[in-house]
Amino acid sequence: MPDLAPWITFRPEIKVLDCTIRDGGLINDSRFDDRFVRAVYQTCLEAGIDYMEIGYKNSKRLFPKDKFGPWRHCDEEDIRRIVGDNNTSLKLSAMADAGKSDWQTDILPKEESVLDMIRVACYVNQIPEAVAMINDAHEKGYEVSCNIMAISAAQQVEIQQALEVVAQTPASVVVIVDSFGALYCEQIKMYVEMYRKALEGTGKEIGIHAHNNQQLAFANTIEAIIRGVNRIDATMGGIGRGAGNCPMELLMGFLRNPKFRIRPVWQLLQDQFVKLGETLDWGPSPQYNISGQLNQHPRAAIAARSGPQKYDFVDFYDKCIGDV
Repeated sequence: MPDLAPWITFRPEIKVLDCTIRDGGLINDSRFDDRFVRAVYQTCLEAGIDYMEIGYKNSKRLFPKDKFGPWRHCDEEDIRRIVGDNNTSLKLSAMADAGKSDWQTDILPKEESVLDMIRVACYVNQIPEAVAMINDAHEKGYEVSCNIMAISAAQQVEIQQALEVVAQTPASVVVIVDSFGALYCEQIKMYVEMYRKALEGTGKEIGIHAHNNQQLAFANTIEAIIRGVNRIDATMGGIGRGAGNCPMELLMGFLRNPKFRIRPVWQLLQDQFVKLGETLDWGPSPQYNISGQLNQHPRAAIAARSGPQKYDFVDFYDKCIGDV
C-alpha cells in the first residue's frame, strides 16, 4: 500500500550537503573571512547537516592567490584554521573543476588532509579528464562525486554517453546539475530516470544541485527527492552564483528527519546574512529569470546586475533573445 502522506515521514538515506562557501564564493571571489566561514561550519554542525563544501581546489596559476580568497584553493592550513582536525560527524568536501584544477599535485593523499570528499565538476565534453580526476581522488582515499554541469545545454545523447562512462568509475555519487536554472520539475523527473537507468547496478547515489533563476530550485529539489534522489545540495539563504541555489532553510523545513535542526540556520541568517546582503548581490531577479527561461549561462545577467543598466530589464531581454 502506498504511503498516504509521505511528506510527514522521512527517508533516512537522504544526506544534505551545504555548499554555501563554495557556490557563494563565486560572487565574491571566495573572499569570505574566517569568522563567516567558521559560523557556517558551526551552523552545519548544529543543524545536523552531513557535508560542508568549504570551497574549490582550483589552480593557483589560473586563479592567483592575490586575486582570490583562500576558499578558491582550500589549502590544508586554511581549512584547519577553521575546523582543526574536524573531529565531528560533519564531513568536509571541496570541488575540483576539470580544466581549472592542478589536481595531480594540489589534492593531497587523504591521510594528509582533513577533507573527506572531492567533488569533480565537468561539462560533458570534459568527461575524459573528469574520469582521470575521479580515479586519482579515489586512489588517494577520498569519497568522490561527479557533477556533470549545465545538463540543460547538453544533448541528451551526450549526457547518456557521459553517464555510461562515469558509471564505470569509482565515483559514489553522480549529481544532476541545473547550472542555468532552466529546468522544470517534469524535466527533473526525466533526468532522474535517465541517471537511475544508466547507474543501475553500480551502487552509486544520485544527487541534485539546483539553481534558482526561475525560482524553482526548491521545487526541483523536492521533485528530485520524491523521485528517490538522496544526495541534496543547498546553501544558507540560497546564496550562490547569480540567482543562487536551493535555500537550506526551505530544505530543512521540508525534511522530516529529526536529526536535522532548522533553528541554527535561522540564527545564522539573522546574525550573518542580513549584513552580507547589503554588499553581495544574489537571488532571483528579472535578468536571472530571463536567462533561465532562455536556457542561457547567467554571466550576462550577472554583468547586467552589476552595471549602470541594472533596471533596464527590457533592454536585457532584447539583447538575450537576439543571441538565441
